[in-house]
Amino acid sequence: MPTTPRAWQRMLSGRRLDLLDPTPIDIEIADIAHGLAFVARWNGQTSGDWPYSVAEHSLLVEALFRRISPNAPPKWLLAALLHDAPEYVIGDMISPVKAAVGPGYGALDDRLAAAVHLRFGLPAAIPKSVKQVIKRADRMSAWLEATQIAGFSEAEADKFFLRPKPDLVTGLDIVLRPPVEVRAAFTARHIELLEQMT
Repeated sequence: MPTTPRAWQRMLSGRRLDLLDPTPIDIEIADIAHGLAFVARWNGQTSGDWPYSVAEHSLLVEALFRRISPNAPPKWLLAALLHDAPEYVIGDMISPVKAAVGPGYGALDDRLAAAVHLRFGLPAAIPKSVKQVIKRADRMSAWLEATQIAGFSEAEADKFFLRPKPDLVTGLDIVLRPPVEVRAAFTARHIELLEQMT
């Protein structure tokens, strides 16, 4: 038996990702897309025949970010798409659980996010002004998810999330898809944004 606990995870790509000291070289988009497509938001407490995945949520956040900031460069759209990327290995926790876990969760998330950002040509730390817009899109996404698939009334969702203006969400109805389709859509959008960055 090893004397120190294992802090790495073997990914399907064959990479071995050290969760406590992640490096960009061990980050692969195939692993991120696959993992996020199988991680359920809302602890799986959503209506429908498929779980609403973090990958699907990430696509929605990026679409909202694009509508909020139509002149944003592709690198910040990519940052929006990857805003929850660390959850491909640490899972998705609802906000009350994150608060209960404490600052250790945030530090782990930050280290993984920095490695992901560097791997795909973004700065390790995203500028605060960009993070604020991503957070706004994230809160709007949560409102849509809460009211469309998670059983919240609009009045209840208004207390916890950010109701988007109707013109921002035209055509953004939530449709649940099998993980294989979401994984492909997430990967395709990632490729599009990387191509726009070059």
